[in-house]
Amino acid sequence: MSINSNTLHGVPQDWRAYSGTLSRRVFAFMIDYLMLSVICVLLSIATIGIGFFFYPTLFILVAGLYFGLTIGGPRQASLGMRAMGIAVIRVDGKSLDFLTAIVHMAIFWILNAVLTPFIVLAGLFIERNRLVHDLLTGTAVIRTA
Repeated sequence: MSINSNTLHGVPQDWRAYSGTLSRRVFAFMIDYLMLSVICVLLSIATIGIGFFFYPTLFILVAGLYFGLTIGGPRQASLGMRAMGIAVIRVDGKSLDFLTAIVHMAIFWILNAVLTPFIVLAGLFIERNRLVHDLLTGTAVIRTA
């Protein structure tokens, strides 16, 4: 199934647009987390090791910029999400902006730290396979491929 780019700015009603998004999200998370870790290590090496002392802060800054620019960008998907064929949309039909993408990411990381693995289990019971942070930010994840 292929969804054209115009669908990213509207909410699809077809159930196939949401089919299989939970497993794709898990793999996209792993890809993104690996990429962020590599970027942070490279930045730490580039700063002659100083970045290793500030690794948690560096990771938060890099992750914020990464997700803000990718999910808040025109494709509305991080590189891991693009690799897995999914994108984030707003349920009100508007385009995702930088701030909404940052808030979406921050709520995900906070809830993931507190509720793991229950955060993923919520997607099995909520319509459109949405997770708790999707409900709080008014977003949903759809298939693009």
